[in-house]
Amino acid sequence: MYLVTGATGNVGAEVARALADAGERVRALSRTASTAVAGADVVAADLDDPTSLRAALTGIRGVFLLPGFSDMDAVMAEIQRAGVEHVVLLSGASAATGNTGNAIAAYMIRSEQALRRSALNWTILRPSAFMSNALRWVPQLRASDTVREPFAHIAAAVIDPADIAAVAADALRAPERHRHAVHPLTGPHALTPARRLAILAETLGRDLRLEPLSNDDARSQLERDMPAAYVDAFFDFYVDGTLDESTIHPTVETILGRPPRTFEQWARDHKEAFR
Repeated sequence: MYLVTGATGNVGAEVARALADAGERVRALSRTASTAVAGADVVAADLDDPTSLRAALTGIRGVFLLPGFSDMDAVMAEIQRAGVEHVVLLSGASAATGNTGNAIAAYMIRSEQALRRSALNWTILRPSAFMSNALRWVPQLRASDTVREPFAHIAAAVIDPADIAAVAADALRAPERHRHAVHPLTGPHALTPARRLAILAETLGRDLRLEPLSNDDARSQLERDMPAAYVDAFFDFYVDGTLDESTIHPTVETILGRPPRTFEQWARDHKEAFR
């Protein structure tokens, strides 16, 4: 049996589905166990309270783990105590910068370090930005045909969460092929927000327009939605240029034996969310 944390999120739900589709037994972790996860048994536990994981970890072979909880060393200790064979940690491309002064990169770096310090066998996934981030446009597109977007000049090799999940499932089911590997994961093309919106427009049959936000307007918008340290982190990435997510890596195709999914495919699969 495999334990999937973040199983109601964009990646975790896909990991649970990929494992279940492969005939594996899946236990999905949530704080309340109130949301059903297709193909999984849902259990309640809180990664910010590592001792609460003990029942959830009983009989678990491998864990798909999210980063950034308050005491990742204690989380690793509980996983190790349960006799888990392998952990697949979802990190991010920014961890490769080593910049612990950036709040987003820092929590990923600390999580990776905690896993490396443990005696666990592990795989680390460092994906680029998710294709599913386009879902943030839904409220704007329900109100008009214009999307106002920060950092609109930045191209990223965005990746379908389903591809991240497929790699994670492969690492969990065949850990010997992925032991102590750090996998950079990207989609097949580096796309600006304007190009992604144009693809979505064609998929939806709408005439959509992207309006770039000034840095001042971007900061004001972001500060309404997240802590100031995270806003500073995004400005560090995309204004100061400390993070480049435009590089395309062959990892998905190397591992899965097929090309990574395109944004066109993602848009077709999720077009109803934009109606």
